[in-house]
Amino acid sequence: MSFFKNLWNDQSGASAAEYALILAIVGTGIALAAFQLGGAISGAMNDAKNCIGTTNGVC
Repeated sequence: MSFFKNLWNDQSGASAAEYALILAIVGTGIALAAFQLGGAISGAMNDAKNCIGTTNGVC
């Protein structure tokens, strides 16, 4: 019976779950930032392409 009491009071799994939750939140933030950064880079490259393609030399 004391085995089950010790198992019930064991808190080591809780810290692993907390670390997993933190990792999921940080991972989501990194993914969203990378998505936004990719869009910004794509827009800048399109602007540069359009600027190079103009014949009047004014961007």
